[in-house]
Amino acid sequence: MIDAHAHVEMFKKNVPHIVEESRKELRAIVDSITEYRKFHVWKSWELLEPYFGFIFPTLGFAPNEAKRGNWERVKKVEKFIWAKKDEIVAIGEIGLDYYYAETKKERENQKAIFDHFLTLAEDLNLPVVIHARDAEREAFEMIQRKGLVAYFHSYSGDVEIAKKIVENSHLIGINTGVTFIPEVETVAKVLDIENILVETDAPYMSPFKGEKNKPNYVRVAVEKIAAIKGVGVEEVESVTDKNTLMFFGIDLR
Repeated sequence: MIDAHAHVEMFKKNVPHIVEESRKELRAIVDSITEYRKFHVWKSWELLEPYFGFIFPTLGFAPNEAKRGNWERVKKVEKFIWAKKDEIVAIGEIGLDYYYAETKKERENQKAIFDHFLTLAEDLNLPVVIHARDAEREAFEMIQRKGLVAYFHSYSGDVEIAKKIVENSHLIGINTGVTFIPEVETVAKVLDIENILVETDAPYMSPFKGEKNKPNYVRVAVEKIAAIKGVGVEEVESVTDKNTLMFFGIDLR
């Protein structure tokens, strides 16, 4: 199994333990190293770098940070991405989150910074990992205008937009919330397995009350999708692993 989206750096001092635990069940983790609050990308990179080869990094700028419109910080992250361009598998997570960005100015900041990093992905010829909440259609339309290939992680939006997303060769992330969020379960029912990736978004979205989510809990999402589809766990694991490896261009041989 592969966890297509996690934030292992957020476990801080427990990172070695989380990685060791994950290696027992998973083939790989794609970690979205994202500029957000006190989690600076260069610090997160340093923390995770010893585990690269099992952890595959992306680099991005979270929309909930982008709403502040701090372009000095944007430029620092952009410079870091250019320095690590040959080591990352995507740009992200980036996107729009209108649930938390309520004012016109905050949303304008998010859109401008999102567009900036989409252009960077164009320049680097990399796919993008998208965080879109209450703004799925707008994020999709911006990606289409750029001609990029996208992975909409932790999708919980409208089913019709989800269909449009996959019809245009993008992928949808079904996270461990599929066990307790009806909107996620609905999307999982509608989409073919060939159009989805499975993820935890660890340490968020835990399927176990009172616990932080962990990358190896991705099995919970795989099992739930198998039950929804009426197929074997092995089939869901095989197809979603293949989807992840192809999207990010990862070779585990």
